[in-house]
Amino acid sequence: MGERAESVGRAAGPAPALLMIGAGALMGFAMLAVLIGRSEGIGMIALPAAKPVTRLEFRAEDQVDGSIALRNAADRQIVAWIRPGEDGFLRGTLRGLAQARQRDGLGPEQPFSLTRYDDGRLSLADDATGRRVPLEAFGPTNAGAFARLLAAAGPETR
Repeated sequence: MGERAESVGRAAGPAPALLMIGAGALMGFAMLAVLIGRSEGIGMIALPAAKPVTRLEFRAEDQVDGSIALRNAADRQIVAWIRPGEDGFLRGTLRGLAQARQRDGLGPEQPFSLTRYDDGRLSLADDATGRRVPLEAFGPTNAGAFARLLAAAGPETR
């Protein structure tokens, strides 16, 4: 029984070494196939770039009472009022963009840009800092908070 107990933990020949070599070769082949496929575009689908259909350029102006006035940059008309404690996503997103401007030493002169594309996506951009926020990434409810700004600005917004 002593001999049998000692032989249980040992390898039974070259099979484990061949198994390891085969597994390594398979992994190498898979990595090579992926590298060639990605570099040559094999199996990749290129979607055409979406075209902007509606665009609103606006400025966010902080008010004394804590609200934010959103003004159309073209005619200075108020598009929306964001009252304190309301529209948390909209308020937080604009606050983040404004803080990025402050860090870069920029002021509020250049407007933010809200764009709806022909595929339904919404994008908020700050050309002053180069930051872009794809609003659909935050779900339809949060994107809808910004979509209502386009509706409030009217059909002439382009």
